[in-house]
Amino acid sequence: MTQDVKEIFAGSGSPTAAPPAPAALAAKVRTLAPSMTRSMQRVAEAVANDPAGCAALTVTGLAELTGTSEATVVRTARLLGYPGYRDLRLALAGLAAQQQSGRAPAITTDIAVDDPIADVVAKLAYEEQQTLADTAAALDTAQLGAAVAALATARRTDVYGIGASGLVAQDLTQKLLRIGLVAHAPTDPHLAVTNAVQLRTGDVAIAITHSGSTGDVIEPLRVAFERGATTIAITGRPDAPVTQYADHVLTTSSSRESELRPAAMSSRTSQLLVVDCLFVGVAQRTYETAAPALAASYEALAHRHSPRGGPTARS
Repeated sequence: MTQDVKEIFAGSGSPTAAPPAPAALAAKVRTLAPSMTRSMQRVAEAVANDPAGCAALTVTGLAELTGTSEATVVRTARLLGYPGYRDLRLALAGLAAQQQSGRAPAITTDIAVDDPIADVVAKLAYEEQQTLADTAAALDTAQLGAAVAALATARRTDVYGIGASGLVAQDLTQKLLRIGLVAHAPTDPHLAVTNAVQLRTGDVAIAITHSGSTGDVIEPLRVAFERGATTIAITGRPDAPVTQYADHVLTTSSSRESELRPAAMSSRTSQLLVVDCLFVGVAQRTYETAAPALAASYEALAHRHSPRGGPTARS
């Protein structure tokens, strides 16, 4: 074992953040695996698929099992948020104990082309629940709190998203507008950039992109970043290109996509959870102005929600 591996294995050079709880390990693997090297993916997949078996292995044993090196095992442990392999083994043991105390899921999330519709409903419902649990477990609450603080005091907020992420951007914008904040979600990429040029210190720009590499989202965020606005990235890839222009990164989780679902709705579900967390946090911080604004918006629309057959605005 090299001196570098020995030092990391012993815990020196540990990251300042607390290691993820055992329950968050699987979520971290699902989130980070796509951005790992193939050898690191083998290690991550092994610990996620067999936590009990891997917990019993030394760093050398896990390296041999996965056909990698001791250094790769340690690097994987650190990327997952653990100071060293010893800490990862403790988390694996804890995760194995949790799994043994409960029942394993009775269904799989793989959907076949000939699955009965009842099975499709059950599988999708389970997958959505898992996605929400994974996102909640892996969400950095310190980053979330900082993003909420910036939004609550922003002069204006621009939100960028394309496709399914664009729908999430619209959702957040509408929520902020209803509590009296100034927010925009331009749907045209050119307009997004020209809007970003007008941002400055005290403003906020948010990019929503699951892949983290959507150029039409990265470009306006870069412009906003360079103009001095506080920038936030909501992405499923914490090391994606979009994050280099983000002051705060909020990581989402999603299941793998398939032929039948090339744009898995679970990625949008996890984004919506993060958006709701942002909105509620901002509403809490601005409650004295948010509550009256929300009440006024409800009142303004009340006549459009009359019971069927009841009185309408005009006779």
